[in-house]
Order: sequence, then C-alpha cells, then structure tokens
Amino acid sequence: MNRREFMIATAASGLAGTSLLGEHAFAQQTSIAIATGGTGGVYYPLGGGMANVLSKNLPGFVATARVTGGSVANMQLIGSKQSEIALTQVDAAYDAIKGLDKFVGNVVPARMLMVLYPNRMHVVSVEGRGVNTMADLKGKRVSCGSPGSATEVFAFRCIEMAGLDKDKDLRRERLGVAESTNAIKDGKIDAYFWVGGLPTAAVTDLAATPNTKIKLIDTANLVAKMNTKYNNLYTTGMIPAKTYPGQDKDNPVAVIQNILVAHESMPDKVAYDIVKTFIEKQPDLVAVHGEAKSIALATQKDGPIPWHPGAVKYFKEKGAKL
Repeated sequence: MNRREFMIATAASGLAGTSLLGEHAFAQQTSIAIATGGTGGVYYPLGGGMANVLSKNLPGFVATARVTGGSVANMQLIGSKQSEIALTQVDAAYDAIKGLDKFVGNVVPARMLMVLYPNRMHVVSVEGRGVNTMADLKGKRVSCGSPGSATEVFAFRCIEMAGLDKDKDLRRERLGVAESTNAIKDGKIDAYFWVGGLPTAAVTDLAATPNTKIKLIDTANLVAKMNTKYNNLYTTGMIPAKTYPGQDKDNPVAVIQNILVAHESMPDKVAYDIVKTFIEKQPDLVAVHGEAKSIALATQKDGPIPWHPGAVKYFKEKGAKL
C-alpha cells in the first residue's frame, strides 16, 4: 500500500471505538479522532493526511480521521467530545460557540487551533439546464448540501440574499458533493451548492464528464448583504479559470475561512504539540492536497473564534502576529 492509499484508508476507516475524550484519554496520549467531511470534498483527504502526520510524528499518538456530514456535524462532535479535533468553517464554528441557528440550546465550548485555508462557494450547474445566475435557481431542482454540513448553512444564506425562499422557490435536495455530482449527471437535479477548497474532486469529476460543460454561478455579489446580517464572516474571492476542466473564465465567489478547532478542555500541551506538528510538517500535508499550502505562520490571524491557549503559546514563540 503506498502512502496516499494509506492516508485514504485511514480516513475511510472512521472511528472504530467509543469516545476518545474520557478523563484519562489525553494523559495516555493514545488516540486523536479528527472530524473531517464527506468523501468528495477536501476535508476528507486532508483530514486523512493530518491523521497520518500526527501518528508518524507524535510518539504515543494514534490519530484517525472520521468521515462526517461536514462542519455542523463536526462542531456537534466536538461538543459531545466524540472527536478531539475538527475541521470546520468559521460560520458554523461561530454559530456553535454562540448557540445560534442549528446550535440553539447547545453551545459548544470550542477553541481555535489554527487557520487552515479559504473555502469557496461553488454553485454548480451544466449547460442546458437554464442556470446562469442565482435568480435562475427559482423553480429548479437544487441540492443545498448534506444535512449537518456548513454547505447547507452557507447555501441558505446565499439563497436568502439572492431574494429567494429556500422552501418555496426551490425543489430542494440534501446531498453531499459526490452525490450531487452523480445526481446532476443523471438529470435528477439542475444545480448544486458546494463550499470547499480548490480543486474539489467531485466538481472536477463533473467537469471532466464527456459532453458536459460546467457552469459556475457568481455569488460574490451577495457578500455585502450577508455580512450585514451575519457578523462580517464572509469575503469575496475567485475560482480561477481552468481550475476545473472546461472552465473558461474566472468565477467570482463568496468565501469563508476553514479552521481547526478543539474542545476547550484539551490540555494546552496537546494543543501545542498538534499545532507545532502541522506547521512543521506542512509539506507532508501539501502532498495530500494543495490547499494545505495555506497552513502557515503568516496566515494565522485573530477572528471571531477564541484561540486555544496551547495554540497561542506555539504561535507566539514563533513570532506569529495573531
């Protein structure tokens, strides 16, 4: 089995045992469960790479990557202490620590370990479905992301700011990115939302399908309105031309940052060691997915999620300006 196959197998294996956040789990330094995402996105392979890097470089640590529904599910896993660390979007993490939206009555005491990379909103269709703008989604069959995903949260906000009603104006499905790609190929949906890194494997798969011309819809024009209502969490960005086969022009999009989080109860030394390992072994993560190039000292900035003290200790030692 080669290195990449091992990492994917590690990610696919999920979590075989029970919760690893018992009273003595960290003292024993045996297991770290990483909540990632679905199989068609970036969280899944990157989380597998993270598990491999921790297991190889932290003596006594055995890390596994867990396939999940995405950011919302990941924050719930942190809250219930069923995963030690999780990849998540900032908007889902913010809702979790404030007890908003899907976390009403269930505040999650999460802390940020590090900033990872930017997530770009993809609104994906293909030629012949009549979808060229957000307004064209009205009356269409559209997947807004899998249950428990930050794609769904972000999609609903884009739909709202485009002046559409997610329940009345769309024939809505709740599919992950891999399932959405298959559904659009089969003519079961006309478009789908996906928020992820570049490139996302499932979107590449769709764009590379014979006799298929991918269409990516502008969402950058919704950012100002979203920020007025949702705490200035979003920025504008671009999916550059040629990111996907047949994509012949830049696609302006709404952007949200991805971060790595842990429960506030994680010991400072464990948090310190995890952050140190990912920064120092960043090339190993880049070998898994190019978005890991953004995992660097220079990209660590303050945001709406409070830092874990163990992470702060490491970054201050290295001179990072948080």
